[in-house]
Amino acid sequence: MTCKHCGSASNGADFCCDGCAAAHAAAKEIGAIGATNIYAALARPIEEGAFQLELIVEGMHCAACVRLIENALVANDDIMSARVNMTTERLTFSWRGTPERGDALAEQVIKLGYKLHDPGDSATDDHNQNTERRLLKAIAIAGFAAANLMLLSVGLWSSTGETMGFATRDFFHWISALIALPTVAYSGQPFFQSAYAVLKERHTNMDVPISLAVILASLMSVSEAARGGEYVYFDSAVMLLFFLLIGRYLDARAKGKARESASRLLSKLAGSAAVITDGGINRIPIKELKAGMRLLVTAGENIPADGTIQKGETDIDLSLISGETMPNHAGVGAATLAGTLNLTAPIEVVVTKASEQSLLSEIVHMMETAEQGAAKYVRLADRAASLYTPVVHILSAATFVGWLLWGMPWQASLLNAVTVLIITCPCALGLAVPVVQVLASGKLLKNGILLKSGDALERIAGVDCVVFDKTGTLTVGKPALEGGSYSPDDLKIAASLAHRSQHPLSVALAQSYEGELIDLGVSEVPGRGLTTNLNGKIIKLGSRRWCGQQGGKGEQSSALELWLSVDGVPHAHFCFADALRPDAAQMMSALQAKNIDVHLLSGDRQSVASRIAEDLGIHMVAAETSPLEKCDYINRLKQEGKTVLMVGDGLNDAPALAAANVSMSPSSAVDITQNTADIVFQGEKLMPVLDTMLLAKRSNSLVRQNFALAIGYNIFAIPLAVFGFVTPMIAAAAMSGSSLVVILNAFRLRMKQV
Repeated sequence: MTCKHCGSASNGADFCCDGCAAAHAAAKEIGAIGATNIYAALARPIEEGAFQLELIVEGMHCAACVRLIENALVANDDIMSARVNMTTERLTFSWRGTPERGDALAEQVIKLGYKLHDPGDSATDDHNQNTERRLLKAIAIAGFAAANLMLLSVGLWSSTGETMGFATRDFFHWISALIALPTVAYSGQPFFQSAYAVLKERHTNMDVPISLAVILASLMSVSEAARGGEYVYFDSAVMLLFFLLIGRYLDARAKGKARESASRLLSKLAGSAAVITDGGINRIPIKELKAGMRLLVTAGENIPADGTIQKGETDIDLSLISGETMPNHAGVGAATLAGTLNLTAPIEVVVTKASEQSLLSEIVHMMETAEQGAAKYVRLADRAASLYTPVVHILSAATFVGWLLWGMPWQASLLNAVTVLIITCPCALGLAVPVVQVLASGKLLKNGILLKSGDALERIAGVDCVVFDKTGTLTVGKPALEGGSYSPDDLKIAASLAHRSQHPLSVALAQSYEGELIDLGVSEVPGRGLTTNLNGKIIKLGSRRWCGQQGGKGEQSSALELWLSVDGVPHAHFCFADALRPDAAQMMSALQAKNIDVHLLSGDRQSVASRIAEDLGIHMVAAETSPLEKCDYINRLKQEGKTVLMVGDGLNDAPALAAANVSMSPSSAVDITQNTADIVFQGEKLMPVLDTMLLAKRSNSLVRQNFALAIGYNIFAIPLAVFGFVTPMIAAAAMSGSSLVVILNAFRLRMKQV
């Protein structure tokens, strides 16, 4: 084995010495490349001689960053594709050549002023949380300082130097400076650091004009205070920072939520597994499992890897993968999937795929690929704001030069240039979307609907096709006793047997009985049922054939049933059903009345799915579908020009949820599905799906109005600033006023019921 840092022999260890280990860790922390092959090790082959690399990009703040990174990579002849997802901050690029080429390509991005991280690195999550905390502190400090500066400014605005006395005015100016300068130095760091990083590499982004405006306004104010001038605008600089920091924080929160999905699913590969060796049983991390290893999986334990059963038989809960309500009986030679649950008996499993090649890992990759596909839904604010950087610089420079040529002193010319920088800072554009999102999120939350994706409302407003999963989505996801042929005594005996088992039908049967149970010695036969000896008679509770029933009532394959037999003779019959959600039929009718196509997409049996579809009036049904097939089904609908909303609750739905244009999940769903979905709704009803679509249309209308207001403001205000009719203070007030108008317009969302 060779050292990961220097490439020399390491005697089976990752590094040949402590120095290499420390250097490797330091290089990874700062994003250095060199000869360490840090990123090349993460490259995955996609075809012969071609590789793909997915990384988290730290330091992106606008659409200009996206274009800058993509253009830098695409300029290489060996690059096949390069795409940056602004929402998830995920960079995906592929190339032809060797894996080591990935390091050189990643270095090009780092030289642009950005840092790169492994998507699975826990340090990335810590960094994101620290970033949000720093932004909150900066907002708090800027807000506190702005409030105090405004108190001082009231006295300065409402009087003149002659009236209040020049000494008093100068004293107020220096008190303002003592408050403002430390605030600007601390709260402005998110913008200053970003601007410095790109300027150092001779590039620019939206933070450059923002930083220039704040710094020039502060320096001008210090200069004016020092010479007893009147052009002191410390309050403008701090207020500007306060508003911009709020927008930056809202953006960081939205991105953080979008990144959680894959990391939550990867946590399924955490933990340890019991490996059988000649020396006994050893537990090793699941991520270190390799093909050929033999594992012991006890009852009630998740199967840690894809493999084949070598010894034993059991019932396996596949609901996480297939959505199937009923467990699957598996014996020697049966395939197992990572993440599924062993229900009834211990088994020995031989690993067939390493953890990074398991179905769970494939699902992670599909989700990440689907999220990259969502990059085309770049926010309107990002697209509009991307024009600001060159336009603002040109206008500001032209204003400064123009007034100098007109004969105005350089101080006043510079002040007009600063005014242009301030008045054209895209606060209103930056708030146009987040304010509506916050209000819409609050309104939906009151109705038990959690909006998780920043642009979900924009996407769901255009939906013309809704695809529903069956189990746990259209139905409640749990079987319940609904009928059969049995007496109260039969139910008592059956419940006494059933309460000893974790089989879903046994659990449902036990829950349906509220009386006193009989104390029985119960044995469970995997794949068949439960048995006991009661008063010298053999009592069985289980499948039709095991209990001796060969035909007759309930023979249909779609039936969920248990039989009770006495000495091999069928004695009672219990029928179960997965009940529909109470408003499922009403929901389907409402969607179809709005000319929205409705599809049923299920991993369950064809007979079961068809019966549910018939009950609900759904005409397009696909059953017995795997996670890969569900994802393909969604992609085919999109290729037909449909805007697809996927509603699902199981792990098997996660890739389809990520592939759809927008996705929803009930709160009863598994964690990863909830984190993949853009929207999560609570309760037993489906109507929140329609409620969200209606609110989304209203929200999108307000967003467009906000953009019109913001653009109209700039068209009116910029010429005034260029021609010197506006001071920096008025510019800051106008900028704040435009933001306030946008916010007030967004508040009209509360005037309409969902």
